[in-house]
Amino acid sequence: MYVEEVISRLKELYPNGYFHVNRDPFYLLISTVLSQRTRDDVTIPTTQKLFSVFPTVEEMAEADVDEIQELIRNVGFYRVKAQRIIDISRIILQDYGGIVPDTMNELLKLPGVGRKTANCVLGYGFEQDVIAVDTHVHRISNRMGLVDTSDPDETEKELEKVVPRDEWKNINGLMVLFGQNVCRPVGPKCDECIMDDICPKMI
Repeated sequence: MYVEEVISRLKELYPNGYFHVNRDPFYLLISTVLSQRTRDDVTIPTTQKLFSVFPTVEEMAEADVDEIQELIRNVGFYRVKAQRIIDISRIILQDYGGIVPDTMNELLKLPGVGRKTANCVLGYGFEQDVIAVDTHVHRISNRMGLVDTSDPDETEKELEKVVPRDEWKNINGLMVLFGQNVCRPVGPKCDECIMDDICPKMI
């Protein structure tokens, strides 16, 4: 199948996958909230800086919003995200005993958490079979002709139909790396792409 060939080539290109230094669900949750409309090269060091000061959900819940704003100033919409981080931490502490919930329905109740953020936590933090669709996954899936969709939620549903279930949680990491380095939103490197003989854009 075409989709299996795409995944096979992505695995060949990125044999180590998309490595998260910290797979703790709370760390991943806050990191993914910070990543919204922010590049990874900004998100990763900002998350590390934030957790170096407030390493636990208890400390994050009690943090001063101004201090969090200062720590995450480099990310987009940092003022909004600072308050959300505190609110999320307090809810997890008060409603879930300090443990990040491991279901989509419960995660979506948290402020600022959409399906992409929830699926990143479920996939990377809890090893569940989910497809986290961010801008890279949405763009590449459509460019490569795996789906024909207009928004990420629709892309998630359509990918679930064509991608083997045991590959669901791998798709995000592989396509993020591919999207950052080759199949970029502007100026994709089509001339050096390993998909050049099968990609609809190149045939």
